[in-house]
Amino acid sequence: MFSVDQYAAAHSVAVVIEEPWRGTIAVTGGDRRSFLHALLTNDITALKQGSGAYAAYLTPQGRMISDMRVVEIGDRLLLGVEAGFAAPLADRLDKLIFSEDVQVKDISGEIGEVSVHGPKAADIIAQATGVMVEALADQYSNLTRESRPAAGLLTVVRDDALGLLGFDVYAARRDMPSLREKLLEAGATTAGRDTVETLRIEAARPRFGIDMTTDTIPLEAGIEDRAISFTKGCYVGQEVIIRVMHRGHGRVARRLVRLVLPGSPLPPRGEKIFSGDRQVGEITSAAESPVAGAAMAMGYVHRDHAAPGTELVVNGSKARVHQAGD
Repeated sequence: MFSVDQYAAAHSVAVVIEEPWRGTIAVTGGDRRSFLHALLTNDITALKQGSGAYAAYLTPQGRMISDMRVVEIGDRLLLGVEAGFAAPLADRLDKLIFSEDVQVKDISGEIGEVSVHGPKAADIIAQATGVMVEALADQYSNLTRESRPAAGLLTVVRDDALGLLGFDVYAARRDMPSLREKLLEAGATTAGRDTVETLRIEAARPRFGIDMTTDTIPLEAGIEDRAISFTKGCYVGQEVIIRVMHRGHGRVARRLVRLVLPGSPLPPRGEKIFSGDRQVGEITSAAESPVAGAAMAMGYVHRDHAAPGTELVVNGSKARVHQAGD
């Protein structure tokens, strides 16, 4: 259930989000970066210890197999993915290894992840763990922090995914209850899934398995600025991406947009989106938004209806395409 108090805490202090729906894959071996570089959409060979990037893994047809956060911590790469995709993705990658010095393992049962978001997130992490993270740039500037406090190994990644100052902390799963308790003692508030969904949709951050699926081309979801390097060498699905960008000038048939639905009940996933009597898309996720004072949703619409300010209809009520940051 959405909590006004949790939402307020996220904007005034910080919230702690435990992410059991997140999985972690470890990739080790001397060829780990070059191996993944040939598969993923972003520049992996450029990663040094303490750096990270967001990337996607595509089919030859340019459809998404998964998105992921890739973090180089010195002796291995950590791939952060949706939990339900961790095991099959690890198995898929393992089957692609031939003579390379690479080992792939799903370590979701060994490593947990907790997120802290809010203006005081850095102070709370420092108080709870002794790790100073305030100097970390955003994740996509490729900076992370690794520390070995008495409580065990911690890897901290800056990621303002919810439109707030944010950090994700990787730790041994056995240490997660203690870590969570220390973060709460330092002043953070626990945020439930519905509150997190509101923050995520307000920040226009798509989630794989919900707003992006195995039918999605990254350009449709608008993640190319974060996930795709247009200067790196070949990767799986590159021909499709380059063809759309160069020959099609980036035009795809549909676009993921954010909608505000004043006066409308919260639409379910799959609810149809109309322009007049013509269906032009469907909803992928939705939440009540305090910022908008109304329901807010994400969904795919035909490219001709994706411009900010476009008036559409959902469940018989008016909806407006809403630009992130408005």
